[in-house]
Parts: sequence; C-alpha cells; structure tokens
Amino acid sequence: MAEILPPVTDPALLGELDALARRHRAAGGVVMQLIGYVGTSAESLLEKLPAPVRGGLDGATERALSGAMVAAERSRGIVSDRPDWLNRTLTAAMGAAGGAGGLASSLAELPFTVTMLLRAIQGIAAEHGFDPASDEVRLECLRVFASAGPLENDDGMDLSFLAARATITGPSMKSLIAKVAPRLSAVLGQKLAAQAAPILGAVAGAAVNYAFTSYYQEIARVHFGLKRLARDSGTDEGLLREELVARIAK
Repeated sequence: MAEILPPVTDPALLGELDALARRHRAAGGVVMQLIGYVGTSAESLLEKLPAPVRGGLDGATERALSGAMVAAERSRGIVSDRPDWLNRTLTAAMGAAGGAGGLASSLAELPFTVTMLLRAIQGIAAEHGFDPASDEVRLECLRVFASAGPLENDDGMDLSFLAARATITGPSMKSLIAKVAPRLSAVLGQKLAAQAAPILGAVAGAAVNYAFTSYYQEIARVHFGLKRLARDSGTDEGLLREELVARIAK
C-alpha cells in the first residue's frame, strides 16, 4: 500500500511554489505572441512541413539530442556558463542564419540550436547547485526537454513525465533519449515550420529561436527550482511536484 504523505502547509514553501507556478504559466507567452504574428495556429504548423521532413523528424531529433549531450558536456570545460540574455542572443543569431535559407538551412541549424538549448539548461542546473556532469542531472536536463513544449496548452503534467528514477548509463541513456525524442520532435517541427515562413525569413528564424530559448530557460528554472526547494526544505519532491502542478492548472 502506497504511503500517504501529508499536505504541504508551510506558508514559505507554498509561496515558493506559487512563484514557480507563475513562472511556468508565463513561460510560453512570448512564443504564443510570435505565433499570432506569423498568423497560423500551432496545430497547423506541422502540416506545412513536407511529408518526408515530418516523417524524419523523430530520427533527426534523436540524433540531435545524442550529439548535443556530448557537445554540451565537452563545451563546459572550455566555455563558462552564460547569462540567459546571451544564450537567447546566440540562438537568435543561429535562427536568423537558418531562416535566411528556408527549410534546408533551418534543418541544418537544428542540432546546433538543440546543443545551445541543452547547454543553457545545464547552466541553470549548475546555478541551482546541481552538477551537470552527474548521471542524475543529465536525466533531469533531458526531462526539461520532455515538457509539452511552448506551443502547447500545458496543465503542468510535463513535470510528471519520466518521473521514475533510472540508471543513466550506456544503453539506458540511449533509451531515454529515444523516449524523449518524439515529444521534442513535435515541438521542433512546429519551430521549423514557423521559421521557414517565406515572408518572414531570417526575422522569423531569429524570433522563433529567441522565444524557444526563453521558454526552455524558464522551464529549467521551474524544474531545478523545484528540486532545490525539495533539497533545501527536506520535503518530498513528488509531493511538491503535485502541489506545483495543481497551482499551474489553476
């Protein structure tokens, strides 16, 4: 029989959870404004991609994630973590270069953007006192990518995705990436379609990447903020997550 944990009643903890919930709800605002400017719905974006591109997105995303894990970790020994504004600026520049050449160059830009996003997430993990080189934190960084995505209406259930602990070595990490990739590929497919809008070109590419980077940085701050709150307060993380999901859904 599962243990029934007592509810969270500490006003300080509840205040921290309310702040995290507000951050989570606000995370996708800039992206939705962008999509409104593009003049289409998130649901219709994927339909605008050629069928071969849609069919290959899962595999392309899985390869991009696998490469990003290696590249991001190696870069930590060479380049220090950067502030949020600089990460947004750098990915916006990548998006502009990708968008300028249409869909083909946007596809070529994709793995570089995924690496930059993962590196930004790792930096936020470190900022909250977690070691990005540890197996456990590598899992947590992937869990940020497993969120519903900035173009989806999300009730906070992304915080429960892949909640079970696992050993993150060798085949296990490969299996986890394969599980995350389909969720992320749907998000990146929407990004590609918006970025390839013929009228906006490089401007759309820069704006989309800027918005996506802002979103994942905010989600990472919610994710690792929750973990730090559990660690520092000694409260069960699962219980705090349930409380946070309830607040996000309000």
